[in-house]
Amino acid sequence: MPIRVTLDQLIVSKGLKARDLAQQVGLSETQLSLFRSGKVKGIRFRTLAKLCAALDCRPGDLLDYEFDAADLLGDEEE
Repeated sequence: MPIRVTLDQLIVSKGLKARDLAQQVGLSETQLSLFRSGKVKGIRFRTLAKLCAALDCRPGDLLDYEFDAADLLGDEEE
């Protein structure tokens, strides 16, 4: 998938622990871990906003995208 979650880099740069961030945002450590690993198919805007508020960042700081022409073909895999 061309979308990558870059949350780990932000956590490190802010000197935070994932456990503390999860508690501050109101997520379980498991939920945050799944998001960090990119194993989720979606995230609520409310949760994204809470992460951005806690980390003083923008959504684009949490996600990265690399163009893949195959993405233009549709959802044939899913």
